[in-house]
Amino acid sequence: MDQLNIAGRAYRSRLLVGTGKYKDFDETRAAVEASGAEIVTIAIRRTNIGQTPDQANLLDFLPPDRYTLLPNTAGCYSADDAVRTLRLARELLDGHSLVKLEVLGDPHTLYPNMPETLTAARTLVGEGFQVMVYCNDDPIMARELEAIGCVAIMPLASLIGSGMGILNPWNLRIIQDQARVPVIVDAGVGTASDAAIAMELGCAGVLMNTAIAKAERPILMASAMRKAVEAGREAFLAGRMPRREYQASPSSPTSGLIA
Repeated sequence: MDQLNIAGRAYRSRLLVGTGKYKDFDETRAAVEASGAEIVTIAIRRTNIGQTPDQANLLDFLPPDRYTLLPNTAGCYSADDAVRTLRLARELLDGHSLVKLEVLGDPHTLYPNMPETLTAARTLVGEGFQVMVYCNDDPIMARELEAIGCVAIMPLASLIGSGMGILNPWNLRIIQDQARVPVIVDAGVGTASDAAIAMELGCAGVLMNTAIAKAERPILMASAMRKAVEAGREAFLAGRMPRREYQASPSSPTSGLIA
């Protein structure tokens, strides 16, 4: 079976999903189940996973024995804040080391601050974290993050929550071609066709939240995203036909025609 391998562990699903922006934890659970995802991201600064005992706990709806939890640093604007947040996550999750690092540059665009991201990545890898890292679509930055020891590179397709889709497929292709770790498109996916295109480019997976949570019917969209990722991966493995500009090719055999 064609599986996604991250940090020495294999996953059947190549769709990773977030857990924010749903109306409640029941809808979160239903959407995650419909997506087929095995890895779910959790914003430690915004979601209760035990740090607030008197509030509903997400882990009661998405148990760690069923899903791989991926604590992330959404809302962090400095390397220090990101490192501190993931240290807290490791304590709350009994030594859990697989994490998603994101250090934002400003609250308007949520574009990554790459110098701070590099600093945080070096610290976290040095402390034994397995770092999946959100970054811009710069192939040089992606190469540096891999050299630091990040276990997955997660370039944006477009701005977080924008739904604008893949704006620069060429950079994603360069990153994917040079990487020796999984490249997972993160941010900007708006609908199923965006996810399929990412997979057709050869990316290892797609992570999304808003595209599902803010759809008119989130659970149905989660199902659509699941199918799109699977179809895109199969199309990549199958190998598309060559493009033929200004040249048609008949779909039926031309030999043996009846005169």
